[in-house]
Amino acid sequence: MSSLSAPLLQARALGLSVSGRVLLLDLNWQVEPGQCWCVIGRNGAGKSTLLRSLAGMRALETGQLQVQGKPLASWSLADLAKQRAYLAQGRVDAFAYRAIETVLSARHPYHDAHYWESAEDMAIAKEALRELDVADLAQRDVRSLSGGERQRVAIAALLAQDAQLMLLDEPANALDLAHQVSVMQLFARLCRDANKAVVMVSHDLNLAHRISTHALLLMGDGLWLAGSRDDVMTEANLSLCLGHPIERFEHAHQTLFLPKDSSYE
Repeated sequence: MSSLSAPLLQARALGLSVSGRVLLLDLNWQVEPGQCWCVIGRNGAGKSTLLRSLAGMRALETGQLQVQGKPLASWSLADLAKQRAYLAQGRVDAFAYRAIETVLSARHPYHDAHYWESAEDMAIAKEALRELDVADLAQRDVRSLSGGERQRVAIAALLAQDAQLMLLDEPANALDLAHQVSVMQLFARLCRDANKAVVMVSHDLNLAHRISTHALLLMGDGLWLAGSRDDVMTEANLSLCLGHPIERFEHAHQTLFLPKDSSYE
């Protein structure tokens, strides 16, 4: 039985590999309410593989995962959907669903006693569309939307699912600058004010640092480093993780990370 004090998500001795290559070894790590974790690593380091495993979409090879103190495998799909939401890196919209229908589909885990969406479901879906600045696209076929608009509709669906734990694979992908910032600020606000938790893959160090409370670095050879944002996101750690020298600057109360250009040395 889960404990009231149990972490939202806990990994014990978790290991991941792909085609015989070890990506992650003995990950012991947990996510608490209110935390925003950024997962950082090079291409092929296992970030998306880890996120799919955390979501229960990939079988575990070694180790254990618990959600709310309960083994991941023991959750029913409907109950798990109320606990965690997952945003994939890419999506294919094969059918002619309207944007509002796409968002309403995220309310299905809550339809225990009825099939059709309730007035409450509709209100939640419309508010999620407004939050993502796509309310005016509610009646549009999602296949007719731009990549950035589709992404914002997908994030609106994630909000409508109303899970406390959100697993996000590059949520700012395809968004213009203004929406990158607003979406990241939205997730930070949900962690801070609604006690939700985020585990987010991001290649944008600056946006990630701005909203994260914690960071998990995947070195690509099984090694990893996890902890508070400022302890983990150092020049030395990021340079080692990303395979390129990283410099850190402070400007107008913001921390900026830039790749070092050795051509000027």
